[in-house]
Amino acid sequence: MTTRLTVAQAVVRFLAHQWSERDSVQRRFFGGCTGIFGHGNVAGLGQALATSTENLPYHLSRNEQAMVHTAAAYARASNRLSTLACTTSIGPGATNMITGAAGATINRLPVLLLPGDIFSTRAAGPVLQELEDQRSYDISVNDCFKPVSRYWDRINRPEQLPSALLAAMRVLTDPAETGAVTLALPQDVQAEAHDWPDELFADRVWHIPRPRPERAAVFRAAQLVTSASRPLIVAGGGTIYSDATEQLRLFAETHGIPVAETQAGKGALPYGHPLAVGAIGATGTTAANTLAREADLIIGVGTRYSDFTTASRTIFAPDARFLNINITGFDAAKLSGLQLVADAREGLAELTEAFAGWRGTPDDYRERAAELTRAWDAAVEAAYSLEGSPLPQSAVIGAVNTAAADDGVVVCAAGSMPGDLHKLWRPSGPGNYHVEYGYSCMGYEIAGGLGIKMAAPEREVFVLVGDGSYLMMAQELITAISEGIKLVVVLVDNSGFASIGHLSESVGALRLGTSYAYRGAGRFDGGPLPVDLAANAASLGASVLRAESVADLRKALDTARSATETTVIYVRTDRMATDAPSSEAWWDVPVAQVGTPNAMREAYEANKRFQHPHLAPPPDEPGAPVRG
Repeated sequence: MTTRLTVAQAVVRFLAHQWSERDSVQRRFFGGCTGIFGHGNVAGLGQALATSTENLPYHLSRNEQAMVHTAAAYARASNRLSTLACTTSIGPGATNMITGAAGATINRLPVLLLPGDIFSTRAAGPVLQELEDQRSYDISVNDCFKPVSRYWDRINRPEQLPSALLAAMRVLTDPAETGAVTLALPQDVQAEAHDWPDELFADRVWHIPRPRPERAAVFRAAQLVTSASRPLIVAGGGTIYSDATEQLRLFAETHGIPVAETQAGKGALPYGHPLAVGAIGATGTTAANTLAREADLIIGVGTRYSDFTTASRTIFAPDARFLNINITGFDAAKLSGLQLVADAREGLAELTEAFAGWRGTPDDYRERAAELTRAWDAAVEAAYSLEGSPLPQSAVIGAVNTAAADDGVVVCAAGSMPGDLHKLWRPSGPGNYHVEYGYSCMGYEIAGGLGIKMAAPEREVFVLVGDGSYLMMAQELITAISEGIKLVVVLVDNSGFASIGHLSESVGALRLGTSYAYRGAGRFDGGPLPVDLAANAASLGASVLRAESVADLRKALDTARSATETTVIYVRTDRMATDAPSSEAWWDVPVAQVGTPNAMREAYEANKRFQHPHLAPPPDEPGAPVRG
């Protein structure tokens, strides 16, 4: 039996019948489709979505990059078991999605991109917004998606669609391969009719695997762990995506191993757990970083070891060993680690069983971890308690942390706040913290908040966004308001870029381009610009509250939390202030060898001497085969 539909109608019907399953729980894989229409997709996917009776809700975004951020946040809030599809016209609509696609792939998050493309027949070329390339008429701007997509295809004939859709779903639902998937759809092919086999549209369940580790690898890992006296766990995003947090807790408690967290892994153990030592790396806590420097074994669970996590490879001892539990061999092999390629939950469970008789770490090591954590807690409490005008950023974070309570989630992405949040935020659990720091993309915050709220409407979503990020993508406030999606947006205005400003000063770049001011003498050192971001938010339809003190902020957060509509709370902070306690770690950003003060370059070179390649091979287990 067949059904006659256009290619676009077939895409919509297919997507509506895809399901994911893990641990015997099924859910729709696509929670909906976001899109902005133009001549490249309006007659195809636009018409298909407008007339569809399938369960695939359509959502209008205001910016194509933003819609991909929304889809990525939706996927992360769903632990990669669901996502959104995104459709655009050709040309700028399509290329606007590339930044979002890069972020999704870097963060290992599934999103499906459906950009329109030029005519496959070339009958009317060059069409509006077509990039002509003298090497081939088959090249379009959509070829730019290839390096940022985990799977890419162009559908030039209807007959190509079924295999491409199945390949796309295979990648989207594979936790070791997932990321952005791009299916470029020529505008004439979208509208072309075809007789499709009915089985293409039957409900299809994609089973999300939980790969178990190789037995020999578990044995090698058990030998390595039980020989360590100062092991430290680094929990990454894979711990949360695989629902391994309970297994992590059991593993840590059973063996007395402290747990540090990456940005994506924050909340893997809740604040207050005796073995939770907080953030690690360039934006980490002094507790986690001190233990990292002293550790003889690092157990990475679901982490890709970014340069912030490793403090540009200066935070771990030169002779430290690494055991990496990761669903991808690519990440498990990093830092010359002993590879345990497996689902995080399965890997931890089998390790726990493999050395069930091991007593664990010495009591004095556990007490040292607790003592370091208590000292850091005191520093955080002091930072949360600061007062002043403008408001200290650490006090803003403390107030939002209190308001979020156990059911809230904080969203952030770029600027100085992600670093401060990583250090200071006290998570109630894995869903309480959502900072996009794989790509650290300005403009992600409000769009990401939308995706989280769509995936988890029961949560209160607190978006922390600086003025720089806000001005990149403020228009998604309109999307929230038009959709009736409630967000609490804390808009922090410091008239510029605090994070890059401090960095600029440290490398001799004189804070050029980091303040929002009139040009003045030539370096934007004139008076402040007469920009009212609170009025801007109100003009987009949001309810707006202004807070000039910590007491004002707490009251505004209570009001916003109890409201039913999106509320923006406007606060001012000092761009020059650094009120969060130091992580006492380093991040590798080169200093010019000529034209900067000698002391800056000398300090840079001194830190470079602490960088370690970590090239030592993992040890063989006792009884390894004799080499001939």
